[in-house]
Amino acid sequence: PRCRGAMWRGAAAALLCLGAACLLRRGFEPRARLLSAAELRRYRGAPGEPGLYLALLGRVFDGSQPCRALSTPCPAGRDASRAFASGDFTPAGLVDDVSGLSAQELLSIHSWLSFYSHNYEPVGKLVGRFYDENGAPTEALREAEAAIEEALQFQAESEQRKQQFPPCNSEWSPSKGTRFWCSSQSGGVDRGWAGVPRKLFRPGSAGTQCVCVRSTGAPWGQPEPAQRGGTGDLDHPHLQQYEGCHPLAQQCILPA
Repeated sequence: PRCRGAMWRGAAAALLCLGAACLLRRGFEPRARLLSAAELRRYRGAPGEPGLYLALLGRVFDGSQPCRALSTPCPAGRDASRAFASGDFTPAGLVDDVSGLSAQELLSIHSWLSFYSHNYEPVGKLVGRFYDENGAPTEALREAEAAIEEALQFQAESEQRKQQFPPCNSEWSPSKGTRFWCSSQSGGVDRGWAGVPRKLFRPGSAGTQCVCVRSTGAPWGQPEPAQRGGTGDLDHPHLQQYEGCHPLAQQCILPA
């Protein structure tokens, strides 16, 4: 049952990624209205202007009501996609160029896009970087969506790795050195096992991380054997035991 639970958590992470990616793949089909940059600038929410519109990845939303309830900046009358990732709401940062952003920054854009799609009324598409004069996606939009989907996939895989190898608890003191230990909630992962500390190597990385590893049952993602037994994930090729620590102890102390 525990293995099945772990498998379900991994599947749930994959489905979360798939569902989020669908927000990008299914496209943006509000009322067939195309706005130029000059027309969008008329909707900055100032007195005498027709309303307050904002754009993200070329998708225009009516923010007349929701924006007034936000405590964060709400850049109106323009596409300021990059600012939603960088947090730079100065004139230099209020631009629509999202090239070169990190995976975490792309996930921030996706999060804001999801928020707007669920809470703001869609208006149309902004002709420019992301949509052409016919409302068709441009190469810049396809590249941005592909980069966001890659970031979503990486996020789902990272969450699955965290479920398989939760981080250890740790503490350090000049007199006792470093203590690593595992519990059923270490690393912020609530589970039905504690595990034992191991060094985890990441391919392509020189550093290591202390993680908690299941020491009984079947390896991650495999069905439990009919009879009790097994060594869990202890034989994983990217793991190494801490020298001087008992191989099955739930804590390990490295002298200062």
